[in-house]
Amino acid sequence: MNEFLKTLTHGRKLQGAVKELSIQELEEIVVKLRNIIETRKQKESEKLAAEKEKLEKIAEIQKQLQDAGITFEDLASNNVIAPSKRVGQKRPIKYSYTDGDGEVHNWTGIGRMPLVFSEQLKQGKNLEDFSVN
Repeated sequence: MNEFLKTLTHGRKLQGAVKELSIQELEEIVVKLRNIIETRKQKESEKLAAEKEKLEKIAEIQKQLQDAGITFEDLASNNVIAPSKRVGQKRPIKYSYTDGDGEVHNWTGIGRMPLVFSEQLKQGKNLEDFSVN
């Protein structure tokens, strides 16, 4: 707990800390604290209402499952048809380079250029030299 909270929650320390404040300043502090408390109460009640609504929805869904004769085990089983995963097609290779070690480097021409291609371009070669037709 930091020093401010220790002072705020301890009666004598708080009294010593505010002894130089005027009554008007103390009343302003009280108003600010009340506003903080009201805001916190409102947020807490909203949170409780949302939780209650969630529990009601869960109970409603459980009743629907029960009326349909479906159990949680049925939902968790593999008998339920899973949506098929769409597999995208790979992009065609536009450029290919075989280095001195016989390793083939391919590039679709999209994204960052691989280092082996950029090194070859620095040596004076043209990108079309590596084109795959």
